[in-house]
Amino acid sequence: MNGVLTCEKLKIDEKVLVLCNELDILNDLMNKREETFNTNLSRLESESLNLKFNLESQMSENKQLLEKILKTEINLTENRGWNNSSEALIWLSTHNNRNRKGLGFANRRVTKPMDRKYVGLPEIIRI
Repeated sequence: MNGVLTCEKLKIDEKVLVLCNELDILNDLMNKREETFNTNLSRLESESLNLKFNLESQMSENKQLLEKILKTEINLTENRGWNNSSEALIWLSTHNNRNRKGLGFANRRVTKPMDRKYVGLPEIIRI
């Protein structure tokens, strides 16, 4: 009986030794993979940080460009209004003048009062 037990104990010891060797191999493999994982993780973290800074800079640049666009649109609408009004004034002065010098110049009929001696002078100067 002792021989059978020792034989079984040897078989079990061999299995334990094989399992320990396999466990050591798996631990080494796990350590290597953990190292590659850590290097990949640090690389990805640095890339994500760079992308975050890039995104923030592009967002600020986009905001500045939108402000410039808004200012340009405001200036454009102001200039369009001025251009349209100046074009209308030019058209009125060239097409609707009826022998007048320009827009706003009407012929004045000067009436001379008969009871005054000096027609064009104010009252203060005549005294």
